[in-house]
Amino acid sequence: MVLQSHNNNNNMNNNVHVLVIPYPAQGHISPLIQFAKRLLSKNIKTTFATTHYTVQSITAPNITVEPISDGFDQSGFSQANNVDLFLTSFKSNGSKTLSNLVQKHQKTSTPITCIVYDSFLPWALDVAKKHGIYGAAFFTNSAAVCNIFCRIHHGLIEVPVDDLPLILPGLPPLNCRDLPSFIRFPESYPAYMAMKLSQFSNLNLADWMFVNTFQALEGEVVKGLTELFPAKLIGPMVPSAYLDGRIKGDKGYGASLWKPLSEDCINWLETKSSKSVAYVSFGSMVSLTSEQMEEIAFGLKQSEVNFLWVLRESEQGKLPKGFKELIKEKGIIVTWCNQLELLAHDGVGCFVTHCGWNSTLESLSLGVPVVCLPQWADQLPDAKFLEEIWEVGVRPKEDENGVVKRGEFVESLKVVMEGEKSEVIRRNVMEWKKLARDAVSEGGSSDKNINDFVDQLMKKEKHGNLGSY
Repeated sequence: MVLQSHNNNNNMNNNVHVLVIPYPAQGHISPLIQFAKRLLSKNIKTTFATTHYTVQSITAPNITVEPISDGFDQSGFSQANNVDLFLTSFKSNGSKTLSNLVQKHQKTSTPITCIVYDSFLPWALDVAKKHGIYGAAFFTNSAAVCNIFCRIHHGLIEVPVDDLPLILPGLPPLNCRDLPSFIRFPESYPAYMAMKLSQFSNLNLADWMFVNTFQALEGEVVKGLTELFPAKLIGPMVPSAYLDGRIKGDKGYGASLWKPLSEDCINWLETKSSKSVAYVSFGSMVSLTSEQMEEIAFGLKQSEVNFLWVLRESEQGKLPKGFKELIKEKGIIVTWCNQLELLAHDGVGCFVTHCGWNSTLESLSLGVPVVCLPQWADQLPDAKFLEEIWEVGVRPKEDENGVVKRGEFVESLKVVMEGEKSEVIRRNVMEWKKLARDAVSEGGSSDKNINDFVDQLMKKEKHGNLGSY
């Protein structure tokens, strides 16, 4: 793959070298490797540093990949099997091995100029500063979510939130069902809550702060966020083929922790008519209760829509007995698929999604309406924006136990797939698709912010002015 530069010069700027480091989960690796590709396309030497366990999953052409350690090199988080233990180990081992990596490159003709680090790893900024190099925080969630957690960190919101709806600058009023689960039930996820807040612990020392969103999408929210820190919007970090097409051959993230089954999926889709298929996926981490699984399964059957359901093997035991036989005329269930290819396919009419931020940006960038079934964490506010602010889908109501019943689910599917409201939803989502493309295209708001970053790095490197500014 030959990466095309915005200045048509295929020689790297040899004085600048950016090291990009993600939190080692699929939803974090994908946008950060996409950012690495964007930098490379602008002639910036870029190295991707990820844990030993995830190194083999990175297959993006022209990206140099280097390992660092989280202390569980054989199988990563599943080896630790404890959030606190994993994060403590990653901080200790990651800091040491990242520091060694920086030192290794200092002895070469292209020492590291800047570390772009996943905001979940604030210790990476400490390593950058220790070595006198720049540090840039990269937030993999929405500006709205940054806004909420940054205010909690600064003591501007009390947790748990009693005074609802929660009113914050730049955000719509947030009711109980719109709040991230870490805020609704802080005692349930103490380690994750601590990690969310630690993103802001040393943020004042970062030289740049990037958020994977774009101006047209979250312009109002960003006004509230920039009261707290100078966020630069650089998204959506979706492969170029689905947006501006300026990075040749960039059809996938080039990083998958699972083996896709694209051929099976695409072959099945080819037999279906335009916009007739509901694509169902709850991402790489969500685990549905058996009750919720049953309601969705029988809802899909009852709706009589064609559907393609991506369901991890570990989740398939929760399906009602004999379900696969029941639905073989209308549906297909697979363990994994290339989501971008599926969303781009003409046969797909809607996306039944958990509303993770990457899936949210992909549905908007590819112009696919959504049925929102958020389960935890930041998915809840994402669903609020998808339904009420961007008006590209429907969120079915849960019962008193937090379960979406099949009747409610079927009704939402019908609203999005057929009838008058579906046409309005489809028009809206096509407009967002255009705006997403505009943001990353040459001269777009996100493209300008990335170019500014590149220009500042080159200027600072030229003048030898390293350290915070």
